[in-house]
Amino acid sequence: MKDFATAITFGGQEIAERNWENCPTSRITGFSAVAEGKFPTVQPRGPTGKSLIFVFSARHPRCPFWHMFEKLRIVFTIPELRKKVLLTIGLLAVYRIGFHIPLPMVATNLGESSGGAADFFERVSMFAASDLRQATIFGLGIMPYISASIIFQLLGSVYKPLEELKKEGEAGRKKLNEYTRYLTVAICLVQSYMYLKFMLMAGGPGGFGNINPNFLNAEGTGLFWGWQIVAVLVMTCGTVFLMWLGEQIDEYGIGNGISLLIMAGILAQMPKALYELIRNMKPQLTGLSRGQVGIETLILLVLLFVCVVFGVVFITLGQRKIPTQSAKFTRGRRVYGGTRQFLPLRINQAGVMPIIFASSLLMIPGVFFGFMAGLFETDSSLFRWLNMIGLSMQDQSSYFFNLLYVALIFFFCYFWTAITFNPKEMSDNLKESGTFIPGYRPGKRTTDYLEKVMVRITYVGAAFLGLIAIVPTIVYGSLGVPYSIAGFYGGTGLLIAVSVAFDLVQKIDSHLVMRNYRGLLEGAGGGTSPVV
Repeated sequence: MKDFATAITFGGQEIAERNWENCPTSRITGFSAVAEGKFPTVQPRGPTGKSLIFVFSARHPRCPFWHMFEKLRIVFTIPELRKKVLLTIGLLAVYRIGFHIPLPMVATNLGESSGGAADFFERVSMFAASDLRQATIFGLGIMPYISASIIFQLLGSVYKPLEELKKEGEAGRKKLNEYTRYLTVAICLVQSYMYLKFMLMAGGPGGFGNINPNFLNAEGTGLFWGWQIVAVLVMTCGTVFLMWLGEQIDEYGIGNGISLLIMAGILAQMPKALYELIRNMKPQLTGLSRGQVGIETLILLVLLFVCVVFGVVFITLGQRKIPTQSAKFTRGRRVYGGTRQFLPLRINQAGVMPIIFASSLLMIPGVFFGFMAGLFETDSSLFRWLNMIGLSMQDQSSYFFNLLYVALIFFFCYFWTAITFNPKEMSDNLKESGTFIPGYRPGKRTTDYLEKVMVRITYVGAAFLGLIAIVPTIVYGSLGVPYSIAGFYGGTGLLIAVSVAFDLVQKIDSHLVMRNYRGLLEGAGGGTSPVV
């Protein structure tokens, strides 16, 4: 719409010819041009026979900011959608409040007292929707639940009863979720105990690690056993509560609950990353020490941020369109079908799950070997050997760590795609709808072709995820910036945040489209309801 006259002509010529539900009402907000007598009266009739007076907005419909704010306004004018959005925001706020409630026996910040372990905690916290550097009631985050989900996904491919349980539909899914919760509690008990032992072994004031001396036993050699049980139960209950929050978002809110918790944890690190960037920034090109950010480094970080965002959006939205053609059939005197369409296959079919799974598995060996090393004397060979393995699994700049990280990402990309993508089912659906892929007979040949195409494009998606995953390590090692900056401004954190946000926008978009609104993802000129 370039002016009101165009809008009036558009409405007068086309609205009467269209269905009432599909009438283009994108210009309807503001004042009545008809009432003021500036333009000819246009009153097409709806299905009820009522005359419709169209009111046109004086605001320019092509302004992207106005379009965005208008869509947000529409979201909050729909009661059901408004309730879902506000509930989701409220539950995420509860999740963040829990990170300011520390365990009663903790005396210091782990990121400050653990030396080189701080960077490891930084990385793990990004994927766990937690902050391991501060021992709070949500210290373990959602990582135990993710680990339990990984175990059942792997077992479901090799253990026949679990595979049969997956095929039972909704009842089977509920049973699997119940088993996952039980395993989550077991993992929480083990991880919280190991985490507590780490706090006891870490250096801190008075030689008591990070534990408040008032909670030590009578000998002063460790935490009183009763308080150990309390700490383990509190952290376990914290993770179970986060798991419940995610399920409530799934059922009553909008979006994927667990993914939103992880995204909220990543975005919560943004203010600190900006603060670290500003604090370490020096307006000079030479004479910089490690950790300081000069002008050249700042420019590289900005360019890297833009490139990563562009790449993430490209891969997230990227599709391989396979041409399809529907068979012709006659009904009465009309001929239907025969049209050429496309079957879209996502390049990154697995999404961010491979990175989350790979990070979860990489966390376990480092923590386990570090815990085992603490059981031996510091001057023993077993301590040195176990400690060396534990440190190598936590050293993000080592070749071994990054090669293993990329290999796990490739594995989980193909593994998750094999679980979520069923070429035989897709081939059967095409056959039942009378659609086929030109050059391939319906049935086995179509199935083999779809599987071959998905294997090829999954390789591209896995390679991109692997590259994105090691970008923070490259930035951290080559530019010497703190990992809090490198991890957020170039890599997996940004990938997860963008992917989850895009998925959330798509879900909101589907709610708007169902109510005859144009979605958030469409261009300027989204519709509003007509004024009757």
